[in-house]
Amino acid sequence: MNFITEEVIYQKSSQEITALLYEALMNQLSGAIDDIKEKKLIDANKKLQKSNDILYRLGAGINYEAGIIADQLDALYNYMADNVIEGNRKKDIAMIQQVLSIAERLAEAWSTAMKTKPSAAQTNLRRKTNAYEQNVMVLERETERFGEEK
Repeated sequence: MNFITEEVIYQKSSQEITALLYEALMNQLSGAIDDIKEKKLIDANKKLQKSNDILYRLGAGINYEAGIIADQLDALYNYMADNVIEGNRKKDIAMIQQVLSIAERLAEAWSTAMKTKPSAAQTNLRRKTNAYEQNVMVLERETERFGEEK
């Protein structure tokens, strides 16, 4: 991955940053596999530690209000991180390759999702859902306030 300045990062959307993180993760994992094959174990260790850091950052960026998919993605990131740690400990290329394979599929799905524009029906449904959620929050506040006034 090319060197990216902070200024460029601040100009990216959160979706673009996620895509960059997936790319960096795949580069680190691929590099670690190559390093293990070449018996450069210290370099492999550093790349696998960076991979775990990237997985942590991906997990921290999850919007948990998105529902079950967010919880499943969090579990997947944790599974990947656990495998990176174990693969690093054992210098097990197969475990690291499995994480790389998952990362490649996630990156491909993410890229496809970024290119797909929501339909009018999806946009309308999202707008209605947001309006409903806002009304529920207002009602909850009103109910709490009414209960406090008694």
